[in-house]
Amino acid sequence: MSVDPTVVRHVAELAKLTLERDEQAALAEQLARILEFVAQLDEVDVTDVLPTKHVIEQTNVTRADEPRPCLSQDEALEGAPRADAGHFVVPAVVPAVAPLPIRKIPPD
Repeated sequence: MSVDPTVVRHVAELAKLTLERDEQAALAEQLARILEFVAQLDEVDVTDVLPTKHVIEQTNVTRADEPRPCLSQDEALEGAPRADAGHFVVPAVVPAVAPLPIRKIPPD
């Protein structure tokens, strides 16, 4: 299975990678091998295999959810550096940015 250079450039752009021509060729070869392996997995008969979320049995270890005394809203906000209308006021963590435009990659 071969991978088109346009696909390699598209994947590189999505990953925010700048690739030289020789790197693009190497990545195309690696992606082709990965896709061949996935194609092999498609051939496995899984008709009697139940869908699973985890390979081994998972048990959630949590304490019982029981009501306990807690701080009132006023008590919780007492030590806050800033509060407004009953809420904590914190600096923005993620700056507001416009979504990136989607653009097509021209073929070589």
